[in-house]
Amino acid sequence: MALDWLKNGLPRNLYGRAALILVVPVVILQLTFSVGFVQRHFADVTRQMTRSVLYELRYLVDEVSAAGTAERALREVAEVSAALDLSVTLPAGPAPAADSWRWRDLTAPRVVAVLREGLPGLLAARLPDSQVVDLWIEVPQGVMEVRFDRARVSASNPHQLLVLTLGLALLMTGIAYVFLRNQLRPIKRMAAAATEFGRGRIVPYAPSGATEVRAAGAAFLDMRNRIERQRETRTMMLSGVSHDLRTPLTRLRLGLSMLPEDEAAPLIRDVEEMQRLTDAFLDFARGDAEGEMGRGDPAEIAASVVADAVRTGAAAALRPVEGEAAEVALRPVAVRRALENLLSNALRHGTRAEVAVAFGEKSVRLTVEDDGPGIPPEARGEAIRPFTRLDPARNQDRGSGVGLGLAIVADIARAHGGALRLGESERLGGLKADLVIAR
Repeated sequence: MALDWLKNGLPRNLYGRAALILVVPVVILQLTFSVGFVQRHFADVTRQMTRSVLYELRYLVDEVSAAGTAERALREVAEVSAALDLSVTLPAGPAPAADSWRWRDLTAPRVVAVLREGLPGLLAARLPDSQVVDLWIEVPQGVMEVRFDRARVSASNPHQLLVLTLGLALLMTGIAYVFLRNQLRPIKRMAAAATEFGRGRIVPYAPSGATEVRAAGAAFLDMRNRIERQRETRTMMLSGVSHDLRTPLTRLRLGLSMLPEDEAAPLIRDVEEMQRLTDAFLDFARGDAEGEMGRGDPAEIAASVVADAVRTGAAAALRPVEGEAAEVALRPVAVRRALENLLSNALRHGTRAEVAVAFGEKSVRLTVEDDGPGIPPEARGEAIRPFTRLDPARNQDRGSGVGLGLAIVADIARAHGGALRLGESERLGGLKADLVIAR
């Protein structure tokens, strides 16, 4: 549980984690240095300086105590205080009830402890600021107040070293962060190029940075070029296959049309089935290779698809657009085909369908809902696999298929950096298909 809390509290981005790697060791080093060396150093210096002043205070107390009368004591005070640079008041007012100093004064407790240890007659000590020290000492003539400069018992500006150390640490951290950012920037550029390529867009990218980062960038470029060559090869092959398959099927259909109708009808249906299967296979193999990457408005594409369905007499409707409509980077032809597949699938298995478009900050969601039987939750993952037909879940009386419609949509969604999500429609009670496209 504690480890999970620590993981959840760590920064998610690379810059944040790099900054954490820099800051944490510096902070630990500073704390260790401050507690283990600086504090001890100032404590030892304070003790030595206070003992030096303590000898002078003892001498003053001894001289005043040996003076006897008040008049001789005052003469001794005048002589000794002038020589030792002390401000002495005899007799003084009542001493405070307890010692006092500022809460943030780190050396005051050490000063008072040394004075009390070596000066038995000390009644109270007050260190109100960093300027003076007031002591009330009991002597035979009464209470004597002694004031002297605080600098005599504490190192001047004891926090300067801490401030200087902290300042240098911040400066070095800033310099290290600048150098580290220059090393992280090529990684971010490569990640951005890979993300865009995953969404079907090719952006200019040149490897830079350290040797290892350059090697990774070069490997990414090689991979991207190979995929692009394979995609171009597949497109050319599909064009040839499409022509080579359609031509003999057309000749076969023409030949069958010359036969008697009762003999040719079953064969013509077989040829039409072969034509339909061929078209479905080519559509699936074409996938995201259909159309060039450009910019388009998904709301306009959805409106056009719904309008085409309505002209054929289908019960399709377009709901109001959610969010602010805008053009996004996509393959308009591929997205249109995916939406047509979803809508035709919904109308084939239901009596009516609704299409909705929602624009988000990082994605666009095109939703198609129907009032058909839907797909059980345990079968939705299987439904988007190629050549899968869920006859028990989806009514096949309205037309048969080869199980490639949802697979084509899922392939197009992945090519746009998105996904196809299947669920249950709360509005119509049938299937709800969300085609998500990354912006």
